[in-house]
Amino acid sequence: MCGIAGYKVVQSQEPAVLDRMVRALHHRGPDSEGFYRTDGYQAGMRRLSINDLKTGDQPLYNENKNVVLLYNGEIYNSPELRKVLQGKGHKFQTHSDGEVVCHLYEEYGKDLFEKLDGMFAIALWIEDERKLILARDIPGEKPLYYARLSNTEIVFASEIKSLQRFPQLNKELDLQSIWDFPTFLWIPEPATIFKEVKALLPGHLLIADDKGSYIEKFSNQFNKQAMGVTDEEVIQETRRVVEEAVKSRLLSDVPLGSFLSGGLDSSIVATIARKYVNQLDTFTIGFEDIEDPYHGRADESNAASQYARKLNTKHHAISVDAGTFSELLETFCQYGDQPFAVSSGLGLLAVAKAAKEAGIKVLLSGDGADEVFGGYSWYEYLPLANKRVSLTTAADCDVSFQNYGMQAERIVDHLAKYNAHKRAWAWHYYASEAEKKKLFSSDITGQINSSHRFFKEYNSQEVWQEENYIRQDRKFYLPNEMLKKMDRMTMAYSVEGRAPFVAPSVLAHADKLKYSHLVRDGSLKWVLRKAFQDILPKEIIDRPKHGFNVPIDHWLKTSWQYLLEETFSKESYLSKQGIISKDSLKVAKKMVADPDRLNGHSIFCFIMMNQWMQRNLS
Repeated sequence: MCGIAGYKVVQSQEPAVLDRMVRALHHRGPDSEGFYRTDGYQAGMRRLSINDLKTGDQPLYNENKNVVLLYNGEIYNSPELRKVLQGKGHKFQTHSDGEVVCHLYEEYGKDLFEKLDGMFAIALWIEDERKLILARDIPGEKPLYYARLSNTEIVFASEIKSLQRFPQLNKELDLQSIWDFPTFLWIPEPATIFKEVKALLPGHLLIADDKGSYIEKFSNQFNKQAMGVTDEEVIQETRRVVEEAVKSRLLSDVPLGSFLSGGLDSSIVATIARKYVNQLDTFTIGFEDIEDPYHGRADESNAASQYARKLNTKHHAISVDAGTFSELLETFCQYGDQPFAVSSGLGLLAVAKAAKEAGIKVLLSGDGADEVFGGYSWYEYLPLANKRVSLTTAADCDVSFQNYGMQAERIVDHLAKYNAHKRAWAWHYYASEAEKKKLFSSDITGQINSSHRFFKEYNSQEVWQEENYIRQDRKFYLPNEMLKKMDRMTMAYSVEGRAPFVAPSVLAHADKLKYSHLVRDGSLKWVLRKAFQDILPKEIIDRPKHGFNVPIDHWLKTSWQYLLEETFSKESYLSKQGIISKDSLKVAKKMVADPDRLNGHSIFCFIMMNQWMQRNLS
């Protein structure tokens, strides 16, 4: 695990440029650093030592040292790949999981990435061809950003804060990204806060040589066999792929930990992990026991502690409140890397801090199970909206599943009038187009496109099938929110987060599942519950979806009200730069006070955007 940075340029740069870029990634790899410098290409890394502690420093090479690897991540199937390569005559110099990449290139060229089960951001330099290959893993667990300086010149890094230290980087803000941010709580990839900086999408390559550069996708070749026909066959296959994913992600030469919320997903991961490791540290978080509009009482830490005792883990319960999270906001802003407002990330940040203090470098997580196996509460309502679909045009109202004061049946009636892409917004996301127009200045609103454009992929059919919405979440929400949150918040404290539920084999399995496998008889994640009902207590199997929901609406009305006032005041960075409207403070207060709609996360976006811009641009 590490952070990488580098550039392929014609005009040489001072060595100090790369040094500064790599230094910005120290939190991703505090244990050591490595560099590779040649004519026209320079790259470096910071290492977090997890596997091959003695000989795993980078760069890594093939036998002739004309294939050079710097990378961030873990290749979980490297033991199997190493055996195959050794059988073909390849000689390994280290025990690092990443070295297989260099030898795989000799055998398969750029097709090698289809063989990697892992999370990774890779920079592979082919010296003989003067070619750079950047690659990002299939789920999108590890980040990789780049900027094209010319048709053949590229600068890249694991984080945008590293790219900002490259002197020729164009730092013009992307107004469209600013507009999209309050709808999603993050900036949808490949866009970033800077117009010229892009994220390499999950499962994609960027190839650059002296003739030019281009991007192409590589496919998920895992778990290609046909799905079983009967329920029992599907249940058994679900059990197999999940167990194998968790077991493979125990690859580590350092102690392991696991999130344990007391819910289904983290309990499955921790239970399987405990089967294979002698000692497992588990971590849960508890905070003010405030009524959560979505799911009732918010704090599940007692249930987690009880199950940790049954598993006989070394359990760590972290108690936090609004004040604790206020103290973490600066760190949250810094390591979010660009404007990021997924408030549950504050909880992960607190857990990662506790893990670091406990000497744990690797944390397993249940993230991804909801998107993969159908765990979100609105999924049970998906068929209803289709049955009630109307050909009439709906008014541009703000009704969505953020309208918690409205019965779900009434919300579905509203959604039935929406076209497919507006409905996709209403199921899952936050600020509406109309709400943003009241908060942003005309300088922003006059230059943007609707944030609903991200949901037009299936727009040829006015009625999406239930699976379409869930697949959209896997493709869009999962990497942009869940995996981004996991990576940024754990790496802030030099801890590696691993999510077995997004293993390529599990994702391939999920794509074969029908809606009836995911939601049945009022039960979300039906097939996952059935697959593990024999190893988990009944109270966990039957427990409804909860999630880690920070009571941000409550806090913005009470202890966090000062943040709202600061953000929308005339003295804020957003106001001085003309990004928000003159009436935005009045609008924001009205939104927070709305008794029927949850607007706290939308307002939190502006708070974090103001703090990020103040920190990075002033």
